[in-house]
Amino acid sequence: MYDYDLLVLGSGPGGQKAAIAGAKLGRRVGIVERRTMVGGVCINTGTIPSKTLREAVLYLTGRSQQEFYGQSYRLKDDITIGDLTTRTQHVIGREIDVIRSQLARNHVTMHAGTGRFVDPHTVLVESGQGEGRQLTAEKIVIAVGTRPARPSTVDFDGSTIVDSDQILLLDRIPGSMVVVGAGVIGIEYASMFAALGTKVTVVEKRERMLDMCDLEVVEALKYQLRDLAVTFRFRETVARVDRRNGGTLTVLESGKKIPADTVMYSAGRQGVTDGLDLAKAGLAADPRGRITVDEHYRTDVDHIYAVGDVIGFPALAATSMEQGRRAAYHACGEPVTGALSALQPIGIYTIPEISYVGRTEDELTAESVPFEVGISRYRELARGAILGDSYGMLKLLVHAETGELLGVHVFGTGATELVHIGQTVIGCGGTVDYLVDAVFNYPTLAESYKVAALDAMNRMRAVARLAD
Repeated sequence: MYDYDLLVLGSGPGGQKAAIAGAKLGRRVGIVERRTMVGGVCINTGTIPSKTLREAVLYLTGRSQQEFYGQSYRLKDDITIGDLTTRTQHVIGREIDVIRSQLARNHVTMHAGTGRFVDPHTVLVESGQGEGRQLTAEKIVIAVGTRPARPSTVDFDGSTIVDSDQILLLDRIPGSMVVVGAGVIGIEYASMFAALGTKVTVVEKRERMLDMCDLEVVEALKYQLRDLAVTFRFRETVARVDRRNGGTLTVLESGKKIPADTVMYSAGRQGVTDGLDLAKAGLAADPRGRITVDEHYRTDVDHIYAVGDVIGFPALAATSMEQGRRAAYHACGEPVTGALSALQPIGIYTIPEISYVGRTEDELTAESVPFEVGISRYRELARGAILGDSYGMLKLLVHAETGELLGVHVFGTGATELVHIGQTVIGCGGTVDYLVDAVFNYPTLAESYKVAALDAMNRMRAVARLAD
């Protein structure tokens, strides 16, 4: 009756995993993606390019070695955009090959083009060359992702005024830059360009940056960024951006004026749903282009699912992958054990990087949960000295009465890797006693868990002695 049992719109992390999961269950699966966007935003303009750029910056600037060889140490004095993009394009090409291979091995048929609904079970795929083909499917998964949100009052030109996708296409490293928005993407790029020597000014209308993170960790990051000559303008709003003599002049509502070679807007993301003709499928999106789903990732139309960034928070590649797998299982009638865990690790690839899992001090205080803090600083670890990381830290939040591990916050080298140890302990209902008694390889950064656990335990004992 249908061309496919399952048709997936979009080949990003959520779409890939949905398609492969359906194929593994023996279903006929097709996937629709533009020829130039295999792997979606994640591979082509988002996660992979930005994280690869970060690694290139760290390597070429020699930043991780400057603790030993001095602030003037650099692998290359004159770093160009070409130096950075060579590595980025190599990784993107490799990842696209991997995705194509995985889809082919699982007999998922790729249709190149953009899709839009004709009716709830039919999608028209247009190649952009005047050709179109209608595909029918019993079940459909929407995984089209997002694009940078652009204020209508800003004239983006791709060179002096750019969004977070266009910044990867700059033809030179700007001498100065204004970053509008101190969210995850804005701060990641601010730290990368600051490490390259760009004079960066961050403008944010809120009182602080990364307000979902632990305040102490954010302050540590802010200190490191200021050391790279980053200037912060909090509680400020951009009134307009003028182009002047090949550069820009950013005028704030307060009257301040900031000259810069380039302005990058990081104003959130917009779901790429405007070209899907959702109404013909009986669906609608909110003003941000997001689609509402239930706990099984079903939309208001029972046989149509949506996963990934297009459904909103948390909009992470790792979470999208699991959403795609679960949506495909439900669509194929395959049981899925339990709901998607709320215990999701967050990784922010600034320089230095941040990662956390569980609750923050502010959340626990607001909920009147008694807790103790245990801290380990990299400068006190042999591995930290070997790596030349004197600023890193790991913080444990421990229930003051039960010893339950409630939150883990890491700042510094390997933060996004280290956090998973804490995620596992929290997920298994572990307590600080486990970390105190555990033996970690020496010298490692993982040893910081034991040091922090002992710190928390000592604080709890001091309180207990006084209480008795």
